[in-house]
Amino acid sequence: MKSLKMLFWAVICSIAMPATAQNQPQKSQSKAQMNVQKFASTLYLIENFYVDTANSDKVVEDAIVAALKELDPHSAYISKKDVEKANEPLVGSFEGIGVTYQLIRDTITVISPVAGGPSEKVGIMTGDQFIKIDGEDAFGKKIDNEYVQKRLRGKKGTKVTVSVKRGNDKELLDFEIIRDKIPLNSINAAYMLDKHVGYIKLDRFAQESTQEFKEAFAKLQAQGMESLIFDLRGNTGGYLNTAIELVDQFLTENQLIVFTEGIHSPYQEWRCTKDGLYTTGKLVVLIDEGSASASEILSGAIQDHDRGIVIGRRSFGKGLVQRPFNLPDGSQIRLTTSRYHTPSGRCIQRPYEKGAEDYAKEMTKRLEHGEYYHADSIHFPDSLKYKTDGGRTVYGGGGIMPDIFIPVDTAYNSKLYTNLVRKGALNRFTTDYGLKHRDEIKSHYRDFDSFNKDFIVGQDLVNGLKAAAEEAKVEWNDEQFKRSEKFLLLQIKALIARNVWETQQYYQVMSSADSGVQKALEVLGSEKTYKNLLKRK
Repeated sequence: MKSLKMLFWAVICSIAMPATAQNQPQKSQSKAQMNVQKFASTLYLIENFYVDTANSDKVVEDAIVAALKELDPHSAYISKKDVEKANEPLVGSFEGIGVTYQLIRDTITVISPVAGGPSEKVGIMTGDQFIKIDGEDAFGKKIDNEYVQKRLRGKKGTKVTVSVKRGNDKELLDFEIIRDKIPLNSINAAYMLDKHVGYIKLDRFAQESTQEFKEAFAKLQAQGMESLIFDLRGNTGGYLNTAIELVDQFLTENQLIVFTEGIHSPYQEWRCTKDGLYTTGKLVVLIDEGSASASEILSGAIQDHDRGIVIGRRSFGKGLVQRPFNLPDGSQIRLTTSRYHTPSGRCIQRPYEKGAEDYAKEMTKRLEHGEYYHADSIHFPDSLKYKTDGGRTVYGGGGIMPDIFIPVDTAYNSKLYTNLVRKGALNRFTTDYGLKHRDEIKSHYRDFDSFNKDFIVGQDLVNGLKAAAEEAKVEWNDEQFKRSEKFLLLQIKALIARNVWETQQYYQVMSSADSGVQKALEVLGSEKTYKNLLKRK
């Protein structure tokens, strides 16, 4: 921070004036210059006249953080030691609890749990706010990236307990998370759903995502893929260049992908450079409220050019462009400089004029308004109406509204299921079972496909789960079990498959109960339905 302080000293020296002149600003001085002098002079006064010893490094950092909070929800300051860590989810690997988070109003807010990571396994969800970590309050002015990293990262196998506020629940939810190595391959699954339809799930737009996609696509194409389901649910975004490269795989040369504009950032657009890998086959893109930024660039471009069908729920609505600016001491400001717009002109960013606190409650408000369950609860004014290439009506105003709405599965609403996941009983039981019976399962079933077809979750496994529930102090309720039985039994099977094989096998098992995937298969299976959805409305 010494170099930053030296910068302020230099500013003071360069703009210092006699006291009489300081009281009467000259017309030649710009407002920006006066503000710089004002801030630098304040630091000088604190350094030289404050009653106690002041930590000027902290004063400067706190001032920067406070200033950025006044701008928008996504402009951020990153200290020198956090710059490298901030990029890890896109370029490297680490050991920890596995969540993508953001500090909103000094509260750790989960953007998305890493697929297959420790947090997802115990039931941490998008929108959860960490209120306590290991019994200590984890909110307020003391919370910064360093605080979060120190308490949530750690060696594989070590334990951390968190108390979470979820939605409007008055009681905090307690979770025990065992840290693990967080896998950073950006594609979680790539497999054939049937003889003709391939499925690829992208977790984030990372440095190597385009290459990963090309390899996955080639594998599925060799297996006879004619139609593709591209799953971006829970994908919080990543590199703009990666998003552009992936859109390039679906569109044809010179088609507009995205454009940006800002008061100090002139109009800039990105277009496809050449025909991609998959420009004519049937395509479905899956999105939900956890799909943000780069996910919205891709799904918006696909929708605006009538290239495929978007299925799911309204996306997150993060369309502010952050440009990194390095400060003299190695720290960084990621400053919002412009807004993303889809090819039709829609602004992806949802409103934030009511402040960061209101912005952070957006997902809770969507739940309260019934948006997760009923498409007709979402109303768009005519002023936000846009047209796709083919004349279909789409709407701006924040996020991408899908062509086909899929409500949240009510099986998740069972208190028994929630508690089994939240208290780790479901994960511990299936993990223990998978480890104990792995060799037996692999010897009995010649491969995963055989397991997926023939393995049945019988009463013995239900009894084992009951015992795990009792051990975790989860009250077993037969009525609630019946409500979630079909989904819960399938999840037991999927989690066992994940523990015996890999994460991809979890998705393969769950696909039969995945309403988004099943609707996509229905649409792709009917040429008439697919074409009608892309016609002018």
